[in-house]
Amino acid sequence: MKVNILLIILFYCNNLFSQNSFIQDQRLYSRVDVAFKQREDSLKKQFKQQAIAWPPKQLYLRSFKYDSQLEVWIKSNGNDTFSLFKTYKICALSGAMGPKRIEGDYQVPEGFYHINAFNPKSMYHLALSINYPNVSDAILSDSIKPGGEIFIHGGCVTVGCIPIKDHQIEELYVLSSVVRNEGQDFIPVHIFPVQYNTKKSLNYLALQIKDNKEYLKFVENIQEVYDYFNANKKLPLIAVDKSGTYVLLK
Repeated sequence: MKVNILLIILFYCNNLFSQNSFIQDQRLYSRVDVAFKQREDSLKKQFKQQAIAWPPKQLYLRSFKYDSQLEVWIKSNGNDTFSLFKTYKICALSGAMGPKRIEGDYQVPEGFYHINAFNPKSMYHLALSINYPNVSDAILSDSIKPGGEIFIHGGCVTVGCIPIKDHQIEELYVLSSVVRNEGQDFIPVHIFPVQYNTKKSLNYLALQIKDNKEYLKFVENIQEVYDYFNANKKLPLIAVDKSGTYVLLK
């Protein structure tokens, strides 16, 4: 009996230590392996230049539709606040200002999401899936066909996603894989209509909400999270009430 127990323990330990890490699993795909070979050393150098510890522990993505920007924020060891690492140019846009509400509207969603899947074999090079529709969208969007399959991806084409250039998605995919490997299960992705602290962007937004009270209410609602993060460089807790409105819990 003692021998059998010992064999079971050894079998369990061998299986435990032979399990691949998330990065190892991802690198089984050729595109991801090439991305790591071409981008990881460069990312480490960029981190060193900005005095950010490698590997990063947390990642936060913040996108602005009108400004065509995707910000990459990083948190490393010993830091309780995020630092801006870089900003990618979003290279294509479909739809208009306003949240996504139905399948086929070509809208890029607006609101608070997270990365819920990695696609190493995307037809758009590499892709990170966003969890649209979220809880708020499920309440406010079309109940039968709200739409879906929203990604941050390469290829510079879009029908409602967030596209960046291929070398940029390779960097972002590597960063996302690293923080996932470090234990960050959900990478937040916040999508805003505009940069609220840019005059040109605010003027454009004012035209969009001028005769649209519903959109004005939505814009002011999500701006609370933007303002909180800008002031604190920390992510607040966000809930959703029965009406689909985001509630900032701090």
